[in-house]
Amino acid sequence: MVLYKCVQIVLSISMAKSKPLVTEYHFILDEVDTGKLYLYTMHHIILISISIALSLQSFAQTVDDRGYIVKVGDALPALNMTLTDGTQVSPDHLKGKVVLIQFTASWCGICRKEMPHLEKDVWLKYKDHPDFFMVGIDLDEPLEKVISFGESVGITYPLALDPRGKLFYQFAAQNSGVTRNILSDRDGNIIMLTRLFDQEEFNQMTAEIEEQLE
Repeated sequence: MVLYKCVQIVLSISMAKSKPLVTEYHFILDEVDTGKLYLYTMHHIILISISIALSLQSFAQTVDDRGYIVKVGDALPALNMTLTDGTQVSPDHLKGKVVLIQFTASWCGICRKEMPHLEKDVWLKYKDHPDFFMVGIDLDEPLEKVISFGESVGITYPLALDPRGKLFYQFAAQNSGVTRNILSDRDGNIIMLTRLFDQEEFNQMTAEIEEQLE
């Protein structure tokens, strides 16, 4: 059996007032060794299948039951942030500091419940510590709404913008809930991840911050 491969198609169209449209196709055919083509095709199908399987396995392993795609012990992703006052925060600003990142949004009721606790028990207590950095990152809301949101819940710690969730999705999977805190140590490694607002977990986090800053 011989398999033919079309390697060139020449289309010529001639139009004239007294002649109908004429279309001519010219095929130049090369003979191809079907055995070699079969092996080549199967080789690539196998490679693609393995790649897809590994990707799915990796995804399944990295998304935990709380929607995180990072875990304790991972390095904090490199973050470039813009605060509501226009201040730019780069990864260099975070080097050597204990970092607390809170993900939030104005429509999130649990966030509104947690934020006064973060203000009172974390921000007001450690805001002047030279080795501490804290920021709330608002998920995909415009500047005016983020500023109004911060004022409405009575917090003074800095808020950052997150258009299209570019920061959020470095930590959590698509369609994951927003209420989260990520705590990293001076070496830039994640040491705690929280989800929703659980008072016991919150107390553990504040105790960890205190220990890190001693």
